[in-house]
Amino acid sequence: MPDTIEELLLDDTRAFEGFTRAQVSMIVTNPHLEDHPIVYVNQAFTRCTGYARSSSIGRNCRFLQGPNTEKADVDKLRRGIENEEITSVDILNYRATGEPFMNRLIVSPIHDNHGKTQYFIGIQKEMRASDISSGSEEINSQLIEIQNRVASDLSMIIGMIRQQSGATSVPEDFAALSRRIETLQLLYEEMKLSDRQSNRDSIQMGSYLSRLAAAIAHTEGRPGIRLSLQIEPLHVPIETATRVGLVLSELLTNAFQHAFDRMDMGLVEVRMSRLSAGGLRLIVSDDGVGIPSKMRWPDTSNVGGRIVSGLIEGLEGTLQLGRGAAGSFITIDVPAGATLTDE
Repeated sequence: MPDTIEELLLDDTRAFEGFTRAQVSMIVTNPHLEDHPIVYVNQAFTRCTGYARSSSIGRNCRFLQGPNTEKADVDKLRRGIENEEITSVDILNYRATGEPFMNRLIVSPIHDNHGKTQYFIGIQKEMRASDISSGSEEINSQLIEIQNRVASDLSMIIGMIRQQSGATSVPEDFAALSRRIETLQLLYEEMKLSDRQSNRDSIQMGSYLSRLAAAIAHTEGRPGIRLSLQIEPLHVPIETATRVGLVLSELLTNAFQHAFDRMDMGLVEVRMSRLSAGGLRLIVSDDGVGIPSKMRWPDTSNVGGRIVSGLIEGLEGTLQLGRGAAGSFITIDVPAGATLTDE
């Protein structure tokens, strides 16, 4: 068990802003902790319910129920959780002010790569009269699509976190998830743009990686450390974009956190280009202290190393570590078929 519930927080100040703007609430719960508490809520949830994050984390979802909540709806949710099934229900919930609202809720398990349920995710939307009259089934389809995508991506990350380490602690799981959710959030926003452009199968990789790199630099950077981007405009399949984005997140976070120890100035560079035979090349370099020559990297004994190794394997790609006169450079090659067309 963790020392404090804060160790379990998934940082909602930076996560799933795309869902926030869409007014789709999201929660993550942990069935392995006592009373199955909430461990993450996004800002759409706090805005809809009126409950602050600090008032929601660590509590069972039943605190949203009230005197007129139908027992049959509660029982349906409970059975779905007990049976580890995807469950959809329209349930009467209550805001912090006591005001009731009808909540369309879809709950589903998130599995690791052994098929074991690690968390539950709840995607929910307040159902107003206009929603009910304008097409309830369309809303349900949209929520299910979001739920499927998030559950799939989080399952992939959880599997990599636990790879070769069945005894990984719960706090480590949450710390790892919290640092990586923004990567997925930005991907979902690019997916929404692709939907509007009638290209549901690919992502504008230049836009996605540029935004991702800027977000990580803002979060992990400090005065004196510069970021340079040279990213060619490419479209790539969504699954490729997911993995490449997560790789970049790991490499950049590692560079900002460790490459400039006791240094006041430094440069991190990110370059992505199309390979002449197809596929793409991603290079992340720094002019800092460098990865020690005796250090194995990526180190699969830690979470970040397992994630990078798993992602590269899933891409059928290669990773090469180089050491320059100053700093290190990491080259990722993703084979032909990863890229589609120029933007």
